[in-house]
Amino acid sequence: MNELTAPSLAEAAAQILATADPAAKARLSVFTARAWQTGQLPIGTTQPPDRPARPDQPALRPPNEVPRRRINTAVRGRVALLHALAHIELNAIDLAWDIIARFANPELPRQFFADWVLVASEEAKHFVLLAERLTELDAAYGDLPAHDGLWESALATRHDLAARLAVVPLVLEARGLDVTPAMIAKLRKAGDNASADILDIIYRDEIGHVRVGRRWFDFTCAARGLDPEPAWRGLVDTYFKGALKPPFNTAARDQAGIPQSWYSLAS
Repeated sequence: MNELTAPSLAEAAAQILATADPAAKARLSVFTARAWQTGQLPIGTTQPPDRPARPDQPALRPPNEVPRRRINTAVRGRVALLHALAHIELNAIDLAWDIIARFANPELPRQFFADWVLVASEEAKHFVLLAERLTELDAAYGDLPAHDGLWESALATRHDLAARLAVVPLVLEARGLDVTPAMIAKLRKAGDNASADILDIIYRDEIGHVRVGRRWFDFTCAARGLDPEPAWRGLVDTYFKGALKPPFNTAARDQAGIPQSWYSLAS
């Protein structure tokens, strides 16, 4: 699938969500981003699916049945890590397009859509980098089982933009800022600089993604007359399963605009 068939950004987002093949999903994400950035697409409206299309592989299993991601000199452990990260990035592509399709509203500023198109295109870049690295290690996305926990948060927040922003970028993606530096260090210690370099790219981009989430969470709270900090805490308590787990990467979270008072009190 190398051509757009949708007449608007929202409908293009829904088309991407309905694309099962991961490589085609990533390619179409890039084409859609270019079409949007060159002014070819109006915002439009659509009714997205509750769940994105997925390939037959990987098999989706409970988290405790997914291979452990040991980072050491053994290729098998690093493949398991990269496969798990590729699965996260595939979900991240869909999460970015879903927020565009599901919450398309002409009352939202055009910059809202521009920000999430950029996020989606960068998530597609991340998936492609990880998929190519898996190929270099004689593996492929789909070789190992994966879990569906990320999309549970999307389903829980599909009715409310503030809830989606509070949970997905400001909890799930922020968690990536906490754990990625240690993964990079372990990969470099294992001599896998190629994989570490990819995670460096992802880490830098994800700071910006969390910052986008914070920007539009603040915007949504202002439109509703809410104080962002207690609003975020209440939405996380309602819609996020589990606790916020330290240690927190305060430097990266500060760059992304999440004050320490938010997560230190919530944890």
